[in-house]
Amino acid sequence: MVLFQYITFVHMKAGLKEKAISLRQGGFSYSEILKEIPIAKSTLSLWLRSVDLSKRQKQRITEKRLAAALRGGEIRKNNRILTIQKIHEKAARDIHKISKRELWLMGVMLYWAEGTKEKDNHPGCGVQFTNSDPDMIKLFLRWLFEICAVKREEVYFDIFIHENHRSNIGRAINYWSGITGYPSNYFPHIYFKKNIIKTKRKNVGDSYFGLIKIRVKASSNLSRKIAGWTRGVIEYFR
Repeated sequence: MVLFQYITFVHMKAGLKEKAISLRQGGFSYSEILKEIPIAKSTLSLWLRSVDLSKRQKQRITEKRLAAALRGGEIRKNNRILTIQKIHEKAARDIHKISKRELWLMGVMLYWAEGTKEKDNHPGCGVQFTNSDPDMIKLFLRWLFEICAVKREEVYFDIFIHENHRSNIGRAINYWSGITGYPSNYFPHIYFKKNIIKTKRKNVGDSYFGLIKIRVKASSNLSRKIAGWTRGVIEYFR
């Protein structure tokens, strides 16, 4: 009885080995074979050690590995996007109604970071704010109107765009006109940047519209007032 069981086991194992070799020669990967044959990977490696594969068989295995890697990468990408989306949505709920004082401080910080400041060798500098982020531009304009009581007709704009995009000036004006809500005649000056575009930059195609500078007419004293607000923030944290 014991001998019969042993012989049966040997035959079964031999059959599994033949099946494993056949699958391998068919271009199956180790992981695929292990799904068909429930054995230890070390045993499978021992069985297949002497199996020679043709160039086409090796190519098929390589292609399947690449496909599996791509599927895994796509799954990880989708999971990452979903995780980021959930984080963004949860964080966005932390922002409730923004008070007028909060808006005031937000604008002061924006101008501290991106606004033009009066210097000793350049007195009388008016309010100028430069950026390429359309949402930041919208926020700063709202700050000017609601906090600083600037009139719409006191604002005008300059566009800075790389000289390689001279043919896209019309598109850039239309784009910034839509963002700001101002007609095209409020964009009287176009300046061309001549620096070399870095190859790693992403905003150089159809989505590139340069950056925009917001100017406020006769605003030297407003600029000084903003500087005073900024100084007040600095002194508070000192």
